Amino acid sequence: MDIRKKFLEFFESKGHKVYPSAPLVPEDPTLLFTNAGMVPFKPIFTGEKPAPTPPRACSSQLCMRAGGKHNDLENVGYTNRHHTLFEMLGNFSFGDYFKEEAIAYAWEFVTEVLELPKERLWITIHDSDDEAGKIWEKYVPKERIVKMGDKDNFWQMGDTGPCGPCSEIHFDQGADKFNSPEDYLGGDGDRFLEIWNLVFMQYNRDENGKLTPLPKPSIDTGMGLERITAIKEGVTSNYDSSIFRPLLEKIVEITGKEYHTDKRGASHRVIADHIRAVTFLTAQGVQFSREGRGYVLRRILRRGVRHGYLLGQRAPFMYKIVDTLAEQMGEQYPYLLEKKESVKDTIKLEEERFFETIDKGMQLFEEELKKTTGDTFSGEVAFKLYDTYGFPLDLTQDMLREVNKQVDMKTFNTLMQEQKDRARANWKGSGDVKINLKDLEKVENNKFVGYEHTEYKTKVKALFDENMNMVDSLNGSGWVMLEETPFYSESGGQVGDKGELVKDGKAVAKVVDTKKFDDKNLSKVVEAELKTGDEVLAKVDESRSEITKNHTATHLLHAALRKVLGEHVTQAGSLVEANRLRFDFTHPKALTKEELESIEEMVNRVIAKSIPGEVKEMSIDEAKKMGAMALFGEKYGDVVRVVKFGDFSVELCGGTHVNNTAEVNSFYIIKESGVSAGVRRIEAVAGFGAYKYAKGFRDLVEEIKSENKAKDLKVFVEKQKEEIKKLKTEIKELEKAAVKEIKPVSKDGINYIIERIDNANLREIATDLKGRVDNLVAFLAGENKGKVTLVAVSTIDSVKAGDLIKNYAPIVGGKGGGKPDFAQGGGKDAGKIDELIAKVKEDLI
Repeated sequence: MDIRKKFLEFFESKGHKVYPSAPLVPEDPTLLFTNAGMVPFKPIFTGEKPAPTPPRACSSQLCMRAGGKHNDLENVGYTNRHHTLFEMLGNFSFGDYFKEEAIAYAWEFVTEVLELPKERLWITIHDSDDEAGKIWEKYVPKERIVKMGDKDNFWQMGDTGPCGPCSEIHFDQGADKFNSPEDYLGGDGDRFLEIWNLVFMQYNRDENGKLTPLPKPSIDTGMGLERITAIKEGVTSNYDSSIFRPLLEKIVEITGKEYHTDKRGASHRVIADHIRAVTFLTAQGVQFSREGRGYVLRRILRRGVRHGYLLGQRAPFMYKIVDTLAEQMGEQYPYLLEKKESVKDTIKLEEERFFETIDKGMQLFEEELKKTTGDTFSGEVAFKLYDTYGFPLDLTQDMLREVNKQVDMKTFNTLMQEQKDRARANWKGSGDVKINLKDLEKVENNKFVGYEHTEYKTKVKALFDENMNMVDSLNGSGWVMLEETPFYSESGGQVGDKGELVKDGKAVAKVVDTKKFDDKNLSKVVEAELKTGDEVLAKVDESRSEITKNHTATHLLHAALRKVLGEHVTQAGSLVEANRLRFDFTHPKALTKEELESIEEMVNRVIAKSIPGEVKEMSIDEAKKMGAMALFGEKYGDVVRVVKFGDFSVELCGGTHVNNTAEVNSFYIIKESGVSAGVRRIEAVAGFGAYKYAKGFRDLVEEIKSENKAKDLKVFVEKQKEEIKKLKTEIKELEKAAVKEIKPVSKDGINYIIERIDNANLREIATDLKGRVDNLVAFLAGENKGKVTLVAVSTIDSVKAGDLIKNYAPIVGGKGGGKPDFAQGGGKDAGKIDELIAKVKEDLI
């Protein structure tokens, strides 16, 4: 049975609108990830947004619980039910139906659609909720309805705000399977398994804890798809269900290690769970990093890799499971199939990074574990595992949990704080000032007319000082809101417009930037002499023309990247200015010279074809049918703006663009680099900026030719290369001649050579001496470009070259080391080289 499909169809038949799964990265800044089905609807429940039409919804929402308050990571793989990523089935009422209908719908779905035996269903309610109890008695015998307290059956969004009692449906898996002391209703055992939670949101809690009935109570329910699937399939562990079996079979195939359903199979289960979380997060655009969500993603992957290590894996393997997952869930989540190859490349790259250090890290961990006599593991070593070998703290804690030990967190936190303090000392701060936005709420939105006009007669609708406090007049700097504005507000990577305001033929304000606040377009002004109601001519600076060319160039670049590199490429950020553009995109590795040349040529060919631009407004569904690129997780309104250049580029965009690709003039890629794991950056120029870039190269070539009296630059460069090669050969010959003149000093059968030789390759000289002089101990020091170089050689067992460097390098403020027969080092104080040589001679000869 396709439970997800049955659930959504059932509630759609009851008048609910089916909503797709929202992104795992929520709009809510208080949450790390979407951790419940109600998260996308939270602004409706809190009253920040009006209820939709119809005022009832249902969804199968992807959820993540691997950080913050809801963190199940350490239990994953060791229990039957815990997961990092899971799907929550839910139905919601926004002030529409309440307990009567919610309970009736739940009972009908569980007993008639899922056909679960009624005699095995138990209900819990809040001990104050007699209303829910009476409703449940219509369906369930009174003895199977149990009252519980706040801990189990009262839900609240936060310390204040919407809250209410809840009712849970439990399934009795049988005393024959579960009979521990914890296997009672409300206990920690698995006999009575909660399958569905119905939240009756009927109160508002104020700062004093007082509960006030809500005028329109609501319903929020949640049922875990993995859990209900296991019950329906008659298995007692989620991992034994059809959701996880294909993944576990693939892991067995890759590792060659048999899967056990008991604790011996924990590693298989961890990997199966974690690849789901890693794949979905990566496919939705979360990138591996050292902080925030990217760090949680890295922790999950590295925990999976470590369990693979326990199963004998010594090379990337998790990425190989992605195909199985995409095949399994691609119908419901098509982007898994679309981005499969990119996701695999990104995961493999991150696995490779960890495998480079995991051996050394595990060795350090095992060595320290042997030294650990009590139950506390060194915080210093735990920090080194984190800082040097990339072991997240909870990975180390996870390994220690298996041997009943814990990290010395006091030391670990001290070292972590010291690191943060060092980083903070190098941060200068942004200097941002908090501004007041309340006065803005008093003014209605204004209209942007800049697509059609770069000059427009309009009125000053409102004025604000620098901190956004509303004023009647403005002298100096502040913000102006025009009734209709041709100035484009910074958005979608395109910088805000500049320009001026003119009154009676005289400039009365200089516009230095334009931004959007709460859908209102405001321009930052200086040198202003303005009053509310003034009639002005708003004139956009001519730099807009160049910004427009660069913005169109980013669209052409995006299309070319997808055609050359693959459909996995999506925008990850952009900056569009008058003199340059910057475009960040998802791709797992650096671009080759050939790829960059192909992309640059493709963009310039499209420019040369003079393709007319088309801009249309339509519904998001129409835009997608046209093939328009929509960014995952972006919120789009009912009507979207589509920018199209022939069949080459079709994108949703609110920015300004040229009417024809020919207006872009030309396009040059200046630089390609990495931003973070899986994200690359291209910096480029177009329009007049491209002309200046090309002219700069031409002027440089002419300058070099003129200074060197060279008609043909290529011929000149080849001659210079030959001359340099000849000079290098001469230098080497001179060095060899100098070496031959060095005479060793013999003492007790050992030939000592202790010399200062500046501006020379001491390594080559030492190697040459080693081959020519028997029973040799050589110590060479010299200055080269302001730095001290040290090299030691020994063919005598009693004298070790590495010790010589370690012992004497500090004299010149340096360090180094090496093997007994060869070692090298460096130093900072060239003024003490002679002192160093004298000391070595004194001690050795």
